[in-house]
Amino acid sequence: MSTLSIATAAEVFDLLRDDLAAIEQEFSRQSASNVEVITDIARYLIAGGGKRIRPLLLLLSAKALGCTSESRIRLGAVVEMLHTATLVHDDIIDEADTRRGRPSSNTTWGNAKCVLAGDWLYMQSFSTALEERNFRVLELLISLTQQMVEGELLQIEKLGHLINEEEYFDLIFRKTACLFKVSMQLGAAVTPSHEFGDPEEIEAQLGEYGRNLGLAFQIVDDVLDLTAAEDVLGKPVASDLREGKATLAVIHALERGTGADREAIRTVLADRSFTRVSHPQILEILQRHGSIDYAMDTACAYAEAARLTIADLPDSEAKRALLWVPGFVTSRDR
Repeated sequence: MSTLSIATAAEVFDLLRDDLAAIEQEFSRQSASNVEVITDIARYLIAGGGKRIRPLLLLLSAKALGCTSESRIRLGAVVEMLHTATLVHDDIIDEADTRRGRPSSNTTWGNAKCVLAGDWLYMQSFSTALEERNFRVLELLISLTQQMVEGELLQIEKLGHLINEEEYFDLIFRKTACLFKVSMQLGAAVTPSHEFGDPEEIEAQLGEYGRNLGLAFQIVDDVLDLTAAEDVLGKPVASDLREGKATLAVIHALERGTGADREAIRTVLADRSFTRVSHPQILEILQRHGSIDYAMDTACAYAEAARLTIADLPDSEAKRALLWVPGFVTSRDR
């Protein structure tokens, strides 16, 4: 492991401030449509904020390889547009009322308009990416979109059913980690000429960082869904259980719990409500079996694996920032 110091949050922000602002402007420009309702929905979603972690990863990947072209800004907007499109569709599928502490877009404009606005954002992201005239970029984005759609369909099929850890990790890779992975790979794809080794190997290495980080991110997300306060989380707590989704801590408790414990969890998953078994009862079961700690330990292991993946990259400010991101992912409260 390199002795290079890990950056601070302030140093990362200083490093990327101008590029992230440029991506925000590009996202806003690219999401403007002649059809007013599309622009309205897009602007509402942009104003909702978010961590912008996917474009941040793309920027750091490109910067670590010395990229200074406008491609990093354009593709940063592309990955955030894709992510936003998935959120629009997810809220419709999950029948969500809130997103980041505000009414979800579908509660304001209705499902039909938001499905189509999400589709438009998907297509606009590909139209923007096409400007790169880079087949590798398109190959990555097409594969990514297929994986994410497959993940959503697989999750729908498994709602209310018990799944094992292998199925869980397959789902969260498709739904979340794949986009983290591709964001890192895109940074390499727009920097084909560098002096850091075989381009394909470097892209794979950066992609593996993104995969591990994305898995850690989603595991933490799932733990926060069970344990965070609603005013901090910005949406109703325990949404996953109410939607019939078994996440890592729940799977762990199912495998180790008593017959009564398993029956209580199965009841919530089947009912998709806490009518017969309360949320505090489920939390007590998870705490008693160390299931929350198990999930967080697993997330931290993936975060550390991400750091180790880039250990032999040349030292740089971008690398220091990439070493910071896993700690941010595992210590956040929303």
